[in-house]
Amino acid sequence: MSATTPAHVVIIGGGPAGLTAATGLRALGVGRVTVLDREQQMGGIPRHTDHLGFGVRDLHRLMTGPNYARRLVTRAEECGVELRSSTTAAAIDGTAVTLTNGERMQADAVVLATGVRERPRAARLVPGDRPAGVFTTGTIQQLTALHHRSIGRRGVIVGAEHVSFSAIWTLRHGGCTPVALVTELPRHQTLAPLRLATATRYRVPIITGASVSQIIGHTRVEAVLLSNGRRLDCDTVVFTGDWIPDHEIVRRAGLAMTPHAGSPTVTQTFQTSSPGVFALGNLVHPAETADVCALDGRSVAAAVVRWLADRKWPSNVDAIAVEAPVLWAAHSSHGVTARVTEVIHGRLQLLADGHVVATTRRRQLVPHRAILLRAAVSPVARLMVRLAEG
Repeated sequence: MSATTPAHVVIIGGGPAGLTAATGLRALGVGRVTVLDREQQMGGIPRHTDHLGFGVRDLHRLMTGPNYARRLVTRAEECGVELRSSTTAAAIDGTAVTLTNGERMQADAVVLATGVRERPRAARLVPGDRPAGVFTTGTIQQLTALHHRSIGRRGVIVGAEHVSFSAIWTLRHGGCTPVALVTELPRHQTLAPLRLATATRYRVPIITGASVSQIIGHTRVEAVLLSNGRRLDCDTVVFTGDWIPDHEIVRRAGLAMTPHAGSPTVTQTFQTSSPGVFALGNLVHPAETADVCALDGRSVAAAVVRWLADRKWPSNVDAIAVEAPVLWAAHSSHGVTARVTEVIHGRLQLLADGHVVATTRRRQLVPHRAILLRAAVSPVARLMVRLAEG
């Protein structure tokens, strides 16, 4: 491959993974790189997540979400990336991309970086009325950070993942007092420092082993009923986490999928089952932090350049095998990441062709938390993640 190739790469998704991949491709000499994003502004979720915690792993700086998003957009612009916001890809056919306006773009490679969304109330089948005041974390972040609107006065947060604790900050920023976090699991699923900085600091109780069984209120939320019989008076309910990959375009294209993750299956170099089509970030491993997804983007850039040079593609792209209580496992730039279905006391093992090549250090494993297994394995090895015996 020459120093500059006339190849055209289309990236679908303008969040940290897509923008970092675009910047990397231009730095490696790809002549034309186009990023498509359906939002009016590039940057993904970080642009309306107005708190610290971004950029540490990739930019080696601690930044707020909006500053981090702006930095990634600026870097892409300076590298000559073509950024097309308010543009939605409707379908892919091989490396041809069709937009909702009917435009068809023929690329040499396509990178899917569409990310994830939170599972809303309707998908969780929570009964009750349909009043105003029911949101997801992403919605309240946009309302407060982008539109400077108030949310409500008293809010119940459904979930106890990382993003659930972030929702405490967002509610308070919007003038709403968090009443409680509610989770079906026997414990929360975040890191101790984040819990201390949010729930502990603001004295927000964490109700475990319970779910929201009903939302009460006609015009506006008035209260929620929990499965343990408790009633919490509130005017706001925020459903958090329980991530769903934005995989519609993947399914329509017929790509191989990882069971239970709802994500396209990829190789170590983010190749999907369709030649020339790569997938990365939270579309593949829902859901990691923004800077982890950005590192995926850095890795995929090199993989795309190799494909443009040699046009070699694996004959089989198989999902990583798992055994219960492991729910799924997927490749990322820093190894294999896995999720479990329940709180367990033990360690996970990564096997390559039947041989143990990595074991987790942590003994308590919880759902909705990234469990990382680092190992250098052959790209053709058959991988499995399971609970270590004993």
